[in-house]
Amino acid sequence: MNTRRQALDALCDITDRGAYANLRVKQLTSSMPEREANLAAALVYHTLDHLLTIDYYLAHFVKGSQKPVIRGILRLGVCELLFLSTPAHAAINESVALTKEVGKSGLSGFVNAVLRNIDRSRSSLPPFPQESVARLSIQYSYPEWIVREWVSRFGESATELLISRPVSALEVRAQDPFTRDELQKALPVSSTVNQLDENSLSLASGFDLASHPLFQEGKFTVMGESAMLACRALGDMSGKRVLDACSAPGGKSAYLASLMKNDIHLTCFELHAHRKELLDKTLARLHVSAQTSEKDAAVYDPAFEQAFDGVLIDAPCSGLGLLGDKPDIRYSKSDADITALVEIQKNILEACARYVKSNGVLVYATCTISRRENEEQITAFLLAHSEFALESIPIPLENEGQIQLLPHVHHADGFYIARMRRCI
Repeated sequence: MNTRRQALDALCDITDRGAYANLRVKQLTSSMPEREANLAAALVYHTLDHLLTIDYYLAHFVKGSQKPVIRGILRLGVCELLFLSTPAHAAINESVALTKEVGKSGLSGFVNAVLRNIDRSRSSLPPFPQESVARLSIQYSYPEWIVREWVSRFGESATELLISRPVSALEVRAQDPFTRDELQKALPVSSTVNQLDENSLSLASGFDLASHPLFQEGKFTVMGESAMLACRALGDMSGKRVLDACSAPGGKSAYLASLMKNDIHLTCFELHAHRKELLDKTLARLHVSAQTSEKDAAVYDPAFEQAFDGVLIDAPCSGLGLLGDKPDIRYSKSDADITALVEIQKNILEACARYVKSNGVLVYATCTISRRENEEQITAFLLAHSEFALESIPIPLENEGQIQLLPHVHHADGFYIARMRRCI
């Protein structure tokens, strides 16, 4: 099975069968030579990143619906023609060959005609809609409900900057006692120190991290700078009891241990058995000691009443702050999903707030850009809990206890962080 056929299968799994792009692409490329792996990943991710734009153009050149596999071939072909550097003749010929390979020889002429027509029309492709939300949606391939919410909040110009930001660089950090400087010297690619967390490094290019000896020895791991700031928001927890309430895959728990030089008493909750297994593997690789439990953070357990000096809730969320790096999230979420998530987040906050000691710290974080999941969630919580109050987050950004990180402003993933102190 050639590279494009495998990329097609992965793309259809993601768009038509709900597979997660990062997991499916990892599965796709794991046994491929580097060159083929890079091509397959580029085909899938670039097609996903421009999916609505591609479908917009196809709708002007193709009347009626197509079978999913033909739609996938056309999407890949248009991606190669318009968004990758593939020569036109190669993109078209490979798409025709792929049509025959999947047993649809009778439609090879149709695929050939559609792609040749689009190639000839490069200078006169259909213009984007004039209305701002529709234009931004099609031009940058973001569903209208997301664009509409952000335009309402940030305005058209800022929203365009937000959704046009390129994919962020891969970020890594050292695990204590290994240091950032030691890591930077040992990495096989160049890197730069990030601005918001001094332990964070952005890589100039990728490499096979999982096979690197230092990774296997637990001396470094992959972690975004925004997620690192959520850990720093707890402040100094040296020698104290800390709960990571939604802890898999374990990066934040491990970073808390690293920040405290392993002088911390960690408890980790994880709802799902398979993710708890991942959590345990991460902590073992990074040499972190913690008490881990398969447990629903949304269900109160009286055994933990006021048991912790610090509680970190990295709540399940819509993930709208990661859309540049995980384009499939855009198409798998809906406005109704936000409503359901808000209720889950509220229940987690209600249960876990009871685990914070008097004068303890509660940190609520999400990797999304959504008022309902973030600011409105915390406003409602504080109105119902006068024993908690916002307190300035100890990070190098001006704040009054809560901050929304934005990719185009902070050059980091879109994260929300709120820090609250239990006063009584």
